[in-house]
Amino acid sequence: MSNKNVRIEVMKAIESKVEGFIDSYLIPINDIWQPTDFLPNSESDTFLDDVHQIREEAKELGYDLWVTLVADTITEEALPTYESWLMDVEGIDQHGENKNGWSKWVRHWTAEENRHGDVLNKYLYLSGRVNMREMEITTQHLIADGFDIGTDRDPYKNFVYTSFQELATNISHKRVGQMCKKGGNSLLGKMCTIIAGDEMRHHLAYREFVKVIFEQDPSQMMLAFADMMKKKIVMPAHFLRESGGEIGSAFETFSNCAQRLGVYTAQDYIDILKKLNSYWELDSIRALNDDAERARDYLMKLPDRLERIASRMKYPEDQYKFKWVEANGRMV
Repeated sequence: MSNKNVRIEVMKAIESKVEGFIDSYLIPINDIWQPTDFLPNSESDTFLDDVHQIREEAKELGYDLWVTLVADTITEEALPTYESWLMDVEGIDQHGENKNGWSKWVRHWTAEENRHGDVLNKYLYLSGRVNMREMEITTQHLIADGFDIGTDRDPYKNFVYTSFQELATNISHKRVGQMCKKGGNSLLGKMCTIIAGDEMRHHLAYREFVKVIFEQDPSQMMLAFADMMKKKIVMPAHFLRESGGEIGSAFETFSNCAQRLGVYTAQDYIDILKKLNSYWELDSIRALNDDAERARDYLMKLPDRLERIASRMKYPEDQYKFKWVEANGRMV
């Protein structure tokens, strides 16, 4: 049987667990927070006063933090790309009699993720600190340009990616929330913190998917994990660009901003890998073929290798001026 067919069979075999994953890691729609829980009530007589307070508090946060907030929001709003990508993964079927639990997971996961871009976008609009048209152009570009995260339609590789990426977004949103609170903006801090909580639940689910696959097909799962780490886990916004820019031209400058601010760093990338290696208990997995043994050896040694590389990396200190964000009260 080909590796592709084995993967499909494994996906079918563990599909019975998906309802349990939904119950364990997602929150019923009527119980979960909604964007309007954190934003001024437009039906209230105090709406304009509440908006004024948001605009006053927004003046206190630094430029790099606003850039990070905008890029995080744009990344969240490119959700149509992520859903369509996952719906095309082998073993996930949303059509007719064949529609399965995996497609239900993707839809429910998407529904939770959709609230993140929604609440952040509305907040940024009310803040008065963001050139919304430039931000909207970047968002449209990011959706139109799509992405290629190096997973193809392989469920094993896609679940490695989502396990890694959901924890990365948890770290980023959590740190931004902490910085907002420290800057006196408790509302924005609370929003980012609760988004980070959603991302952590999603991370826990995807890493569980991989753990179950390791039990079913250890050698191929190990090879898929190693292949993803050799390619590097690229961020979903790696094609980020501003108006008039080339595909991906804004991503490096944003990454430098996040690194400089300490929101998401090279060390965080290494720490996530260590956590995944530990949770999936790579050192104790048995019945691996020779190629998978070599892949495990690579993965176990990779964190130390990346540590040595990270220690030599230098990042520019100059503050690039994005079209999205004003500086010192004026649009740049």
